[in-house]
Amino acid sequence: MAKLNDFKEYGELIVISSPSGGGKTSLIKKLLLIDSKEAYEEHKKLPPTILSPSYTTRGQRPNEKEGKNYYFIDREKFVQMIKNGDFLEYAEVFENFYGTSKSWVEEHLKIYDVILELDWQGAYQVKEKYPDAKTIFILPPSYEDLKLRLNERGLDRKDIIEKRLAEAKKEVEKGKSFDHLIVNDDFAMALKDLKSIIFKNNKLPDIRKTLAQDYLKRLLED
Repeated sequence: MAKLNDFKEYGELIVISSPSGGGKTSLIKKLLLIDSKEAYEEHKKLPPTILSPSYTTRGQRPNEKEGKNYYFIDREKFVQMIKNGDFLEYAEVFENFYGTSKSWVEEHLKIYDVILELDWQGAYQVKEKYPDAKTIFILPPSYEDLKLRLNERGLDRKDIIEKRLAEAKKEVEKGKSFDHLIVNDDFAMALKDLKSIIFKNNKLPDIRKTLAQDYLKRLLED
């Protein structure tokens, strides 16, 4: 079983997951607005943190740029990359493939802390290969809140939204085993929690940790 230290100098691998609409993309974007100088002065944290782009077979959405968050490829090329062993992890989610380039991650970990924005399947694959990777799961405050967010963002057909909602409870069940749980009940507080874990390498304050566990229990019982 490989360890990250086998090929990196000091970068850390961080996996962030949530159900669709849980807020992980918005939180990561805000987190990465902190440039490396500010991150070092505020948190005494080096190296700087970057997000790994994923390969996907889904269509490109408005305002998405090729190579920033995703590389958009067809299904045939994706399958060939699987055969070539090019992916650190990959999964089929809602009729589309998503995968992370193994070589990209290994190369950038020599310089940066690398964030992977993955579903639970990808997170489990990464954790199995690299046990010292840090995994963070973002919880929604409720399934009603999740449904509202999915409808408001207007990115999916109604049938896909229903599939995402049906899958959410399974994702929460898988997410309970992650290293850290954050509840996105308040965006500013959730961002503060995320910054504390990533930049300060701290555990959450007891009040926020207990709150996340309370929400987790409610979601699993719902």
